[in-house]
Amino acid sequence: MDAPNPEVTQAVVDRVLIDSLQRAYADGVTRRSWGDVASLFLPDATVSLDLVTRPSIELDGPDAIVGFIGPAVDDFEFFEFAIVNSYVDLWPGADPTLATSRVFMCELRVPRGSKERSDAFGRYDDTYRKVDGTWRIASRRYRSLARFPDGTIHPFGG
Repeated sequence: MDAPNPEVTQAVVDRVLIDSLQRAYADGVTRRSWGDVASLFLPDATVSLDLVTRPSIELDGPDAIVGFIGPAVDDFEFFEFAIVNSYVDLWPGADPTLATSRVFMCELRVPRGSKERSDAFGRYDDTYRKVDGTWRIASRRYRSLARFPDGTIHPFGG
């Protein structure tokens, strides 16, 4: 039997760790555990939000990021963040501390004082950095794709 290829082994480990990072974000947002969510971002992380129907929002650093997300989620009696699909590109440019991904997501929501469910679909384009062996979110671009039940759809390319 051949010895395991160290590069393949490291790729598997990094994919599992990045998948865990993505799921930790979904879990933290769903539980509204903003300290946990903030810890997933690098101190100099940036987030750009394209909500399509209003001007883009730029956020710098974990405190600003959770400072925006927290009050937005608080508008909902029920809120669950679900990852629909994700694709990770490891080590672009042969940099073993860098990865990028596309994450397609859905927010399942019931606004406070309502019994009607509303869903928001979007896409994250993320950049991850491995620092001291731990993967963190370095940057994120979000684009809203659709909202239901009103049927608002925002086509995108790529």
